[in-house]
Amino acid sequence: MRYRLVLVVTATASLVLVAANVLSLTAMRATLTHVLTDEAFGRMIALGERFEEGVASVIEEHGLPWHVTRLGCRVEYLFRPERPRNGSEAAEGIDHLLDRLIHLYALNRGVLLTPFHNMALMSPATSEADVDRHTEVFAEAAAELVGSF
Repeated sequence: MRYRLVLVVTATASLVLVAANVLSLTAMRATLTHVLTDEAFGRMIALGERFEEGVASVIEEHGLPWHVTRLGCRVEYLFRPERPRNGSEAAEGIDHLLDRLIHLYALNRGVLLTPFHNMALMSPATSEADVDRHTEVFAEAAAELVGSF
């Protein structure tokens, strides 16, 4: 996969100065050439599928009114039965208390989720063991939640 770095001059000169300096462009080129390769994306997408399957199996096993969504190597679960059709629906469906609980539960067991929602983005450094650990912790949390009702 080849990328061509193109500098787009916009009306916001400060944005160009901040985002298009030589160091940033060099780092971007190195990342696209050596880190975010076709091979890496294939592996990251497979890990995303594994993560999605793990979360879906826990939701199904416990009959929870939640869902999981994956786009490539990005996976997110929401504590609502329907997939939101837009950002407003997603915002309306947030359960802040449950979000905090899951985040702290996972963090106390060595799993860090994206702070502002329940999203995981597989990276070239993510391993199957990392994904499986999340599934294990998520399953433990779900079991405890279901058992508390």
